[in-house]
Amino acid sequence: MPLPPPEAPRRPHSITCHGDERVDDLFWLRSDDRSDPEVLAHLEAENAFVADALRHTEPLQQALFEEMKARIKETDLSVPFRKLGRWFYSRTEAGQQYPILCRTAVEPGDLAEGAPVPGEEVLLDLNELAGDSDYFALGAYDLAPDQDLLLYATDHDGSEQYTTRVRDLRTGTDLPEVIERTTYGTAWAGDDTFFYVRPDAALRPFQVWRHTVGTDPTDDVLVYEDPDERFFVGVGLSLTGAWVHITSGSPLTSEEHVIPVDDPTAVPRCLLPREQGHEYDVTHAPTPDADRFVIVSNADDAVNFQLFEAPIDATSRDEWSVLVAHRPEIKLEGVNAFAGHLVRYERREGVRRIVVTPYGAGHEHELAMPEEVYDTGPATNAEFETSVLRFTYTSLVTPSTVFDEDLDTGERRLLKTTEVLGGHDPADYETGRLWATAPDGTQVPLSYVHRRGLVRDGTAPCLLYGYGSYEHCIDPGFSTLRLSLLDRGFVFAMAHIRGGGELGRPWYDDGKLLHKRNTFTDFIACAEHLVAEGLTSPDRLVGRGASAGGLLMGAVANLRPDLFAAIVAEVPFVDALTTILDETLPLTVTEWEEWGNPVDDPAVYAYMKGYSPVDNVTSADYPIVLATGGLNDPRVSYWEPAKWVQLLRERTTSGNPIYLKTEMGAGHGGPSGRYDAWKDEAFVFAFMLDALGVA
Repeated sequence: MPLPPPEAPRRPHSITCHGDERVDDLFWLRSDDRSDPEVLAHLEAENAFVADALRHTEPLQQALFEEMKARIKETDLSVPFRKLGRWFYSRTEAGQQYPILCRTAVEPGDLAEGAPVPGEEVLLDLNELAGDSDYFALGAYDLAPDQDLLLYATDHDGSEQYTTRVRDLRTGTDLPEVIERTTYGTAWAGDDTFFYVRPDAALRPFQVWRHTVGTDPTDDVLVYEDPDERFFVGVGLSLTGAWVHITSGSPLTSEEHVIPVDDPTAVPRCLLPREQGHEYDVTHAPTPDADRFVIVSNADDAVNFQLFEAPIDATSRDEWSVLVAHRPEIKLEGVNAFAGHLVRYERREGVRRIVVTPYGAGHEHELAMPEEVYDTGPATNAEFETSVLRFTYTSLVTPSTVFDEDLDTGERRLLKTTEVLGGHDPADYETGRLWATAPDGTQVPLSYVHRRGLVRDGTAPCLLYGYGSYEHCIDPGFSTLRLSLLDRGFVFAMAHIRGGGELGRPWYDDGKLLHKRNTFTDFIACAEHLVAEGLTSPDRLVGRGASAGGLLMGAVANLRPDLFAAIVAEVPFVDALTTILDETLPLTVTEWEEWGNPVDDPAVYAYMKGYSPVDNVTSADYPIVLATGGLNDPRVSYWEPAKWVQLLRERTTSGNPIYLKTEMGAGHGGPSGRYDAWKDEAFVFAFMLDALGVA
């Protein structure tokens, strides 16, 4: 086994709440220890232990990696999109970890295999920016209106704290000004002014600043600050290019301010002051007859949201008028506005739909899709003055596909389907939707895919994936990597459990706060249904989830350890109660509207203590477990999976191995380079195949 922790914690961390003193001494690593050589040595020892224990799977890992790589077109070109007379795209080159971002004045068209793009100009080569870093992420990538300057931001350690720079594309060199410690969100207002966002000490985006190109960043102007620790601040530019939008939102409430682009030093104008529980999202949507905003809002008890319009100068909600009334069975997720059309994205029966409304003649219509269960959404639509919508389509058997649809004529043009080298025939696979019955009688949707001809006798290995938090939808999309499991006889299933948003806002509300246990029992019901359908059996079933989905894995392992042969919990939020109690940790306060506030509410404290995985590890026959963490993870501290693993090792009665693997140079998302990500997935697949005894 790897190195044991010291006999006593070096940095005891105590919280007393509602008469219950919680001393966080079950694992001696704390978030402020990440640079301590002893801490690093301990985590490296854990990694070495995992590598040694699974060394016999290395040939399988390599074979899986080569399979994955062989299906992917390593040198490839994205679908170019047009903006102000130029075409923008990214391309990849064999052997390179990251994309190269480019533009050209000539429409690329249909290029011969490997042919150079005429007139190509490289804007950013992410491989050069990454250098020798173990981790790299591009944040901002934002062109000034005249397209001479490019604003971009980089993160080299996974901490999600970015360094922002401006590149002069006429010379290919960066300007002297460098803005440190920024976060997501940028907007240009003219060719020499832009807005950006800074985080506070808890990494909450809370300020919007204005910078003038060519000036010292120390002279930048604070434009907006939100002191409420529940709210995240963002900034962006309307598709029309007329308004800078400053958004501030918590899980339950939002507020929006605007600044006219032609007057960037103007004081931000609040469109509607925040009201607890009112969420709204504003889009500039001028028509030939009127300048206006359209607003997606849950006002007037519109649980699944409705659509309003309002004059540009509206000062109260009395001036809003309903465009699309609330429909209890349909969740309105968002809109795109173009010069002649409004496009709505709606969710009905767990599937996202695209609905088009022309401003002039013509009738509202929903875009037809070829399968019953699929995922669709907007692709890059960079211009307001267009009658063409670009959208993506995929399913569990259909690779990601990009279409252009003429919204006036209905003509649809296929632009690109992600190529699967070696061939892929969707007819070789069977996909569908099942409905599991939760303990309270709720019907829970379950998407699945497997090789056609699979015999439902319970012998098939199965991977069941789940998330179930933050209203995030786990939609049925294609994965070339997943074929390595399907072609080995696996069933792959996705549990669309409460806490997600697949069936609208009530589905989310029924899986959060004091209803959180529904998320876990829904997942268990889905696992039991797969077994009842003969698609697998408990000794052939693997559960997998990440982040809040990792909390899900920890909870179901405690509740039903007998139902799974193995569990994969990636960056798992397993020490939920301790973390949510500790206001000194990043992002804690903002989470109270998702999980509840156990500091002030004894009922929340007791409820969370009843399901938090670390607090409920018991003496039981736990399955084989692989837990992963990221040393620089700002969302789930690396010590959470470490603490959970220690408790599982102490209390399991099964003798099954419990593994901990920590990415020492990355954060919440794991390895950032594509080859590294494929190798990491090959490692996880090899772990699962080995755990189930599948060759």
